[in-house]
Amino acid sequence: MHNVMVHPRLSIGNAVLPNVAIMSDLRPSEIQYILVRVKKQACLYTIIKVARDEDLGEQIGKEIYFDLVDHDKVRSFRIQKQMSFTQFKEEVAKAFGIPVQFQRYWLWAKRQNHTYRPNRALTALEEIQPVGELREVSNKLNNDELKLFLEVELCLDLRPLYPPGKTTREEILLFLKLYDPLKERIRYVGRLFVKGSGKPLEILAKLNELAGFSSDEEIELFEEIKFEPNVMCEHIDKNLSFRRSQLEDGDIICFQKSLRKQGNEQCRFPEVPSFLEYVHNRQVVRFRSLEKPKEDEFTLELSKLNNYDEVVECLARHLRLDDPSKVRLTSHNCYSQQPKPQPIRYRGVDRLTEMLSHYNQRSDILYYEVLDIPLLELQDLKTLQVNFNHADKDEVTIYTVRSPKQSTLGDVLNAVKTEVELSRPDAELRLLEIFYHKIYKICPLDEKIENINDKYWTLRVEEIPEEEENLDPHSRLINVYHFMKDTTQNQANFGEPFLLVIHEHETLTEVKARIQKKLLVPHEKFSEWKFAFVSLGRPHYLQDTDIVASCFQRNDVYGAWEQYLGLEHTDNAANQVIDSYREQNGVADLLEKEQLEITF
Repeated sequence: MHNVMVHPRLSIGNAVLPNVAIMSDLRPSEIQYILVRVKKQACLYTIIKVARDEDLGEQIGKEIYFDLVDHDKVRSFRIQKQMSFTQFKEEVAKAFGIPVQFQRYWLWAKRQNHTYRPNRALTALEEIQPVGELREVSNKLNNDELKLFLEVELCLDLRPLYPPGKTTREEILLFLKLYDPLKERIRYVGRLFVKGSGKPLEILAKLNELAGFSSDEEIELFEEIKFEPNVMCEHIDKNLSFRRSQLEDGDIICFQKSLRKQGNEQCRFPEVPSFLEYVHNRQVVRFRSLEKPKEDEFTLELSKLNNYDEVVECLARHLRLDDPSKVRLTSHNCYSQQPKPQPIRYRGVDRLTEMLSHYNQRSDILYYEVLDIPLLELQDLKTLQVNFNHADKDEVTIYTVRSPKQSTLGDVLNAVKTEVELSRPDAELRLLEIFYHKIYKICPLDEKIENINDKYWTLRVEEIPEEEENLDPHSRLINVYHFMKDTTQNQANFGEPFLLVIHEHETLTEVKARIQKKLLVPHEKFSEWKFAFVSLGRPHYLQDTDIVASCFQRNDVYGAWEQYLGLEHTDNAANQVIDSYREQNGVADLLEKEQLEITF
């Protein structure tokens, strides 16, 4: 017996797959048979979506604001194509409780301005045709769906009536929306047949009745024309005929109380066009702190047309900040689901839509930071994060250094020097670029800081030892790295690399003694270490009597950072020391780290 996973509503086209369609161990031929069968079955059916006044009333002003209905949320019927439309009406009668004789159907049509409106009523001849033929006539998109509007007239006690006759093209079916500027709410209130030669003045009393206003209430009328790419909603002249105002079947009239006598000071959107503009451009943005990029912190309702200043001012109000210029924003990368690497520059974009765009994708997420200085000032500074390694103790202080972009590394080191505790008053500092436990560069003091990338390199500031300051011509400075081999004999560097002076005739034994003293490694552990000259990843193991300097004769080796004295040992000893230290002191790190800022 096959294992079957039931899927409630899996479909291909308009055909619903049988529950056995998702199976864990069917043979490909069996699955292919099912799919072919389902495809053949799909050709025999069509989907009919029926929208009613009830759907318009439930959706307009809640789920949608433009046009009339979302057809994906109305009642749909899966009907055999050979069924006559008259039989289909009986199915509708069972579903909605509307007798067949009280039903009248309208075809929807997509207009050139991309709106979708009821276009014309079905004729008596069309209603006796098979459903399949009717769909083919009405649907130019060939998507196996037929969309209809069901017109039902009700008497005062809500019983259905026979639909009024529409015998001439003189009669126009209009749909009506009521706008309340005080509540900022729009809703569907019904529909009317009017004569094309008639005037809006003639239906004002009926509109007031539908709205629940007094019969003499002064109201203003607007035609909702389109909403993409921009909203078009125009005032209707009550003294012009409907035909002269170019109104036709399926058009929408929005109306409201006139604010001429009341004034509009208390209304954000006093008239229908301004409200629809607001809704069209409304954008709810999810804000996240850049420090917690996975968590939505709050949402704000903004406008897609908001400029840079308006967005940060709204955000600053929410955060209760006095100075919006201290807010910095970062856009969302829709593909990586992470903040973009570079933040938005001060007034670097014109509109909110640009902040939320990522190539052809649109996001609703923005990240924010609160700075201690205005963003415009910060942009004129280069920010570097450097680690200061103290000479006499296991302590690392992280400094965030801000300085003018034309500053040099010498300026940065001078600034750091004023903040740190040196081992001796005349000590000089240097800056190293470190990557994957290797020293790639001793940065020259005259290098511009705008050329330094602290996102890629770890920048380490350290004291220059006295012996390096007085280096004789026969001594040299070499790189020393820790490394270990895994079970496949692949090398991996780890730990803190460092620089070491070696002298002309110094043996490995003498060099080892100085390294042990520098690293404070217990003798029993240090005796297990191996020492090798490593060039481009190939180790050459040294004996205690070897002259170390003889291995480092050439200065012009490409990738000099790959030529180093390697200390081969496992990292277990260090891990044990760290674990022991953590257990005894209840701290998270052996190296004490402190973060400070320097601005100059």
